[in-house]
Amino acid sequence: MAGPRPVAPMPPIIAGGPWTSPTFADSTYGDNIDGEDLEIRRAAVESLGQYNGSVVVVDPGNGRVLTMVNQKVALSSGFQPCSTVKVSVALAGLSEKVIQPATKYRLGGLKMDLTYALAHSNNYYFATLGQKLGFERVSYYARLFGYGEKAGLNIAGEQPGSYPAAAPKNGGVGMLTSFGEEIQQTPLQLAALMSAIANGGTLNYLQYPRSQAEVQSFVPRVKRRLDIASVIPMVKPGMRGAVEFGTAHRAREDGAIAGKTGTCSENHTHLGWFGSFNDVGNRKLVVVVLLTGGRPAIGPLAAGIAGDVYRRLGEKNYFRTAQAMTPASLVSSQICCTQ
Repeated sequence: MAGPRPVAPMPPIIAGGPWTSPTFADSTYGDNIDGEDLEIRRAAVESLGQYNGSVVVVDPGNGRVLTMVNQKVALSSGFQPCSTVKVSVALAGLSEKVIQPATKYRLGGLKMDLTYALAHSNNYYFATLGQKLGFERVSYYARLFGYGEKAGLNIAGEQPGSYPAAAPKNGGVGMLTSFGEEIQQTPLQLAALMSAIANGGTLNYLQYPRSQAEVQSFVPRVKRRLDIASVIPMVKPGMRGAVEFGTAHRAREDGAIAGKTGTCSENHTHLGWFGSFNDVGNRKLVVVVLLTGGRPAIGPLAAGIAGDVYRRLGEKNYFRTAQAMTPASLVSSQICCTQ
């Protein structure tokens, strides 16, 4: 890439303590599980364990939210996306032909391509890419991918997060594209974007059935078609590399998983993100994990929790069976998964 080398963004994970949010909590407290898929809910709750956070699982083929653990967090006004923002920036750079996936660039003393930069979450690479794109183009694609708007359709209590109107004062566009500075991302927004990548470019409205009748009458709703089908195969190797040998290696399972971690701090709270989908099998799921708390709340731990969700469901042959369930199996009762 031509042009001046950006100043390295300061990693927010170094500063931020003392942490004001607990690392451990009952993350199911107050959840209403009517209409959820109980098998998936159980796997998510058991995988999250005692950690303070949220797990959202979505069917990327139709946008149905299958479970939402810790609904208060998932439906909040959002959190800094940390390095998960790099996925949308990569899609923007490829769409605008600012980068080519196979081209290696020397940045910060390393020579790397897109796959390496995504897998290892390299801040130099994405700060440089953000400067090459400029704020206007970065913002255009971010909003196209769902930042700053509700991901769901008539999901009670959902908030739209926020996206800055100008490049952040702290570090400019480079900090925005490497750490998500001044962005407020919700777990539902990340789940919607991961679903669009998993299904080939359709950004569905997320829908959250709350009763047996709503489950039975569920109809997918398309928000918009994203022109990213040609660049998704260029992004997936980096997302799969993150799991196979990079920052998300704790999510590694027998089946292929693609994902992106994120770790940073905001308002004296440590954040650990992981957005993912299984890339093989007859049934696909998107699993998004957000941890909030002290220093243990990091992206690699979030990846491990997501990996455990896939493992638990894999042990039940979930990904090898036909996607046909009786209404009774889709509708919750108050005896499951409230702890």
